[in-house]
Amino acid sequence: MDSLWVILISVIYLSLLFGIALFGHRRAKTGHSLVNHPFIYALSLTVYCTVWTFYGSIGLAASSGLEYLPVYLGPAVLAPVWYMLIRKIILISNHLRITSIADFISSRYGKSTLLGVLTTWILLISIIPYISIQLKAIGFSFDILTKDAIPGNLLDASDFYKDKVNYFTILLAIFTILFGTRHLDPFERHEGLVAAIAFESLLKLVAFLTAGIYLVYFAFNGLGDVFYQAMDRSDLRALLTLSDEPATYSHWFWVMILSAFAIMFLPRQFHVTVVENTNISFTRQASWLLPLYLFLICLFVLPIAIIGRISLPENSGHDTFLLSLPLHFDQPWLALLVYIGGFSAAASMVVVSVIAMSIMVSNNLLMPFLLKTRTAAIDGFALPGQRLLEIRRVIIIVVLFLAYGFYSLVSKNFSLVSIGLTSFVAVLQLAPPIIGGIFWTKANKKGAVAGLLAGFTIWFMTLFYPLFAEAGIIDSHFLENGYWSQPSLRPYQFLGLENVTPISNACIWSIIFNAGLFVAVSLSTKQEIEEISQADIFKNINKYSQDPDLRIIGKEASVPQLKKVLVRYLGIQKTRDILSQYTGKVEVVGAAAEQLASTEFINYVEKILAGAFGSSSAHIIMSSEITKENITPQQLISILDQTKKILEYSAELEEKTTKLQETTLELEAANRSLKKLDVMKAEFISTVTHELRTPITSIRSFSQILASHQHLSPEKKEEFLHIILMECDRISRLINQVLHIEKLDNIPIEENQIISVRQTVETSISRFYSVMSEKSITISFSFPEKDISVKMNEDSFLQVMLNLISNAIKFCDSQRGKIHISVTLVDSGQEVTTAVFNNGQHIPDTYKEHIFDKFIQVKEGNVAKPEGSGLGLFITKKIIAQAGGHITYTSEAGKGTTFYFSLPIVR
Repeated sequence: MDSLWVILISVIYLSLLFGIALFGHRRAKTGHSLVNHPFIYALSLTVYCTVWTFYGSIGLAASSGLEYLPVYLGPAVLAPVWYMLIRKIILISNHLRITSIADFISSRYGKSTLLGVLTTWILLISIIPYISIQLKAIGFSFDILTKDAIPGNLLDASDFYKDKVNYFTILLAIFTILFGTRHLDPFERHEGLVAAIAFESLLKLVAFLTAGIYLVYFAFNGLGDVFYQAMDRSDLRALLTLSDEPATYSHWFWVMILSAFAIMFLPRQFHVTVVENTNISFTRQASWLLPLYLFLICLFVLPIAIIGRISLPENSGHDTFLLSLPLHFDQPWLALLVYIGGFSAAASMVVVSVIAMSIMVSNNLLMPFLLKTRTAAIDGFALPGQRLLEIRRVIIIVVLFLAYGFYSLVSKNFSLVSIGLTSFVAVLQLAPPIIGGIFWTKANKKGAVAGLLAGFTIWFMTLFYPLFAEAGIIDSHFLENGYWSQPSLRPYQFLGLENVTPISNACIWSIIFNAGLFVAVSLSTKQEIEEISQADIFKNINKYSQDPDLRIIGKEASVPQLKKVLVRYLGIQKTRDILSQYTGKVEVVGAAAEQLASTEFINYVEKILAGAFGSSSAHIIMSSEITKENITPQQLISILDQTKKILEYSAELEEKTTKLQETTLELEAANRSLKKLDVMKAEFISTVTHELRTPITSIRSFSQILASHQHLSPEKKEEFLHIILMECDRISRLINQVLHIEKLDNIPIEENQIISVRQTVETSISRFYSVMSEKSITISFSFPEKDISVKMNEDSFLQVMLNLISNAIKFCDSQRGKIHISVTLVDSGQEVTTAVFNNGQHIPDTYKEHIFDKFIQVKEGNVAKPEGSGLGLFITKKIIAQAGGHITYTSEAGKGTTFYFSLPIVR
């Protein structure tokens, strides 16, 4: 492909990204944010996937097989930890208006300028190699696409003016300046930039998956074919298995740890995850969307690596497989898509990283120095946003060309992954002061400085400096003999640790010295007052988030002076905009003459300055404008303890109030239940009384007739005596039901027998033939061919059937009543189910949960008290439950009701 076309496409693509960024910025200014969505936020976090992922993972897989996985497993496996930790970091950063990871560390340790400077230097030195591999990838992808590569010398950058990477570096510098330094934002958010990153993240994923699908399923015959051919070659078979050497396991462990911390603490990751976050709730969705993205972009890494080893010449660079393979299979447009995806991955990383570094360098290195110069002390001297933007533009150019220099001297001789891991180890050194600072209030500035210096020194000695020796820039004598000819100081076997990879070696010793000194020095030295205050904010951020004006140290400042400071450093128009957004209290009540600023306004001004210039610089600016209470560390600790006790007491009161509310609700529910039960019992007594009075009245009436009419015919006497006996049986049944409830609740179950289900059911049906005949009710039944037995008291089973059939007769259709009884085997023959159907009235859903309770009667229409006591179904359920069975029902309007009860069978 023609070089000019590729350059033009690259410029058009960068222009498209800039257009998206500009559109996103304008939307944000109108209040219609383009990035206020969890999906966009999650996509912006995938700036983690650079050319290391796009090209380097395939290169590593082609030479070492599955060793590429830990870089993606680390963030995926530790996603829940990431979610919990990053939420707290975002809360802290929003409360204190943090602008960078160096600002975060500086702010925690008393807004220390020294720590801000040290952290910035560490990140600057460590990130330059990482940026250099992005430039390297742009260079070799351009050469391959334009067929300008020289085998074996793909990245010859000896001639500065002829090296294409030099011009791409200039192009990226221009676009980075346009992306990140168009204006100074005290809130330090670039919503347009986030929108552009989200777009490029989607594009590089589409490019990678498209290439993978074509190579696996069109160039080859699917994954099975790829892996079959790999297994057929001894040199490729090893790529599919893990090495059993101990060094492999330690390497996997440390790379997973490195990647888990890198996705939080790399400058670009901290910037998009924390500084650019618009809604903390988005972290919940990102905690699973990010691992999903990592899974998708790793899906075809190993297959493509195997295809490259099979299809391309031996001298082909492994890192170039993704781009070389489409050209090998004569697919130039697919190669162009891959090039754009790789260029996009590199460009987004470079832009975000360099913007983050320019903010850090300007706020933490240059601003504190400039604020302490004599010129800055002159009244009327301005160091406004425009001058700071110019400084940041210079920093962007310097950082990019330092990265270009490192690429020209070192990176061109190494794989993408090896250089990337070197940067990761340096970023790991930030973990102790950050995590310790968030969760341990005793951590102090001296401990953090000692730990960072120790960890950085070991990283420099064991990984960074040896790169120059391996590149042939300096003498490599110390690699074998150790620094100062001390064998224990060999870089890759530091302090005698052998049989581990250089990465594992550097991680182990740097973290041991870093964390060890951090803890030891913190425990043996005292904190400054500002550190104690900041430590409490970091550890207990929730209480400060709930009460933004909570203060530990009293501050005083003049309102006019604070406004003057804002004008001096941000300009008149920006100050007007900022003050127009402020809706809180400006002056202390009753202090109009002195015009003393309220604590809320002082904090607001300091946060605005921190957002523009960083915490340490804002602290320097404000220190000359405000006065603080004289307070000793002991007094401050006492205040914090009192505050903690007050908050704990408040939490206890809140908890007790909640429990009281819950208890009150429970008592109210119990009271309602008792009232309902009382009504039900009153109805029951009324029903029982009515049921008893009716047969007694009948008995009395017929007895009087028999006594007063001696000459009645024998037939009449027999009829009246039969009625009297029936009414006596009715009274007996009612009394037995009431007594049976007590028996079921308090008396042990009678000894069960093995009974025939069919025989007992037929017996129960026979007792109702006359009643059903009188009411013209049709009854049918069905049984299995073989008789079924259950273990149960026969009288109890009979009572269940009598209750259910009696209910069916009572509620079935009054004109054309139908009852059907069926017995069936269920649950693979382990249970027998008896169903009693009637075609009568529908049981309303309101009775569904209470139909088997005591005293419940299904009322039909406006009839207040239906026939019966409301105890039959309760007794039925109790008997069945005691026999190890269960009962239920179905009811449908217009179709009838069926009660089912199941019992375990006896074989």
